[in-house]
Amino acid sequence: MASTLYITEEGLKKLTEELDYLRKERRQEVADRLHNAIDDGADVLENAEYEAAMNEQAFVEGRISELEMMLSMVKIVDSHHTNKGIVEIGSTVTVQEEDFDPEVYHIVGLAEADADAGKISHDSPLGKALMNHKAGEMVKVKAPAGVFEVKILKVD
Repeated sequence: MASTLYITEEGLKKLTEELDYLRKERRQEVADRLHNAIDDGADVLENAEYEAAMNEQAFVEGRISELEMMLSMVKIVDSHHTNKGIVEIGSTVTVQEEDFDPEVYHIVGLAEADADAGKISHDSPLGKALMNHKAGEMVKVKAPAGVFEVKILKVD
């Protein structure tokens, strides 16, 4: 993982909320589930509920560690852009590929990328291609499926 994790204030809030939830609520829920599985009296080695709870505990603890590491590398990106009109992390960009409808993307750091929500990482093929360009420019995108061009229609 990179030494700096770029993130918006919204993304930081979501990661912090997830970490708080895992530490304060989910961890206790899993501990209770483990305790109940042990109290059921079945042989722990053959207890499917105990094994499932142990797996869930490992997942929760792993996610807590991952979030703690991510949060230690955070650099908050100002959502009020310093380079108005130039694509940077935090920008909302409208692009159009030839013969397709325009699409709108919010450029975010890797930790908050969510393609289904229109949030793409600055480190994705499209994100990399758009960075530091402005409306009216054509940019080439080098994607795993091949190279294509998009026109930047608008940058907010």
